[in-house]
Amino acid sequence: MIDNFSRRILAWKVTPSFDPLATAEILLAAAKGLVHGTPTVLVDGGVENFNGAVDELVRSGVLRRVLARVEITFSNSLIESWWRVLKHQWLYLNTLDTVSAVEKLVRFYVQEHNARLPHSAFQGQTPDEMYFQTGDQIPQQLETARQEARQARSEANRKRDCGTCELLAASRN
Repeated sequence: MIDNFSRRILAWKVTPSFDPLATAEILLAAAKGLVHGTPTVLVDGGVENFNGAVDELVRSGVLRRVLARVEITFSNSLIESWWRVLKHQWLYLNTLDTVSAVEKLVRFYVQEHNARLPHSAFQGQTPDEMYFQTGDQIPQQLETARQEARQARSEANRKRDCGTCELLAASRN
């Protein structure tokens, strides 16, 4: 479950086999931390999103479900993209011989994604910094560091002589 604003992974679960009912558990876990109104869940038409357990959550008012590309014009591409990156840039590079190994790898990746990996859409802030609103100073710090690095690189390049210039200067003397 991903927060569409901050791109923070709110909840996840690894199961040994496909279990559509796990979605209800993930939705409840993600909704626990939310304080403003009824959360809206953007879903695709998969059986994991349309089953008795999830339908009951919708009927109870715990959440509101919106079907991507049907009830709204945009898609659930943020979580689909994150899932693709998790698989191709992390999971498939490791040995996936047990459920506990997969769970350990996913836990690590979620922690890194949320807390350590800056996102260009947020001017270098992490999903956690966006979600908890603790990274307001990051874009300015990065801009200052960029300007300082650019200045230092320019000064270092100006102080450096190339071999050709040194030979020309020596031949003039």
